[in-house]
Amino acid sequence: RMPRHAQQLRDHDINPCVVETDASRKCMDDNNYNKDMCTAYFLKYKSCRKFWHEIMMQRRRKGIKPEMPTAEERKKILESMG
Repeated sequence: RMPRHAQQLRDHDINPCVVETDASRKCMDDNNYNKDMCTAYFLKYKSCRKFWHEIMMQRRRKGIKPEMPTAEERKKILESMG
């Protein structure tokens, strides 16, 4: 059984960047942990975190709960942006 924190990191409703996290890890595994080979994956992850953090902060300021949109809500937000 995974620790609670690890479970949360795998929960698509809590962590909007599970796909980017997995891609970065796979890149590192595939490239013998040579970080230089995975820069693009790290940038995608960083962009993902930054984008959803901004959304979360906006929702917090407006008093919207939950502060992090669910996976379904996030899908709609991204679709509305094209």
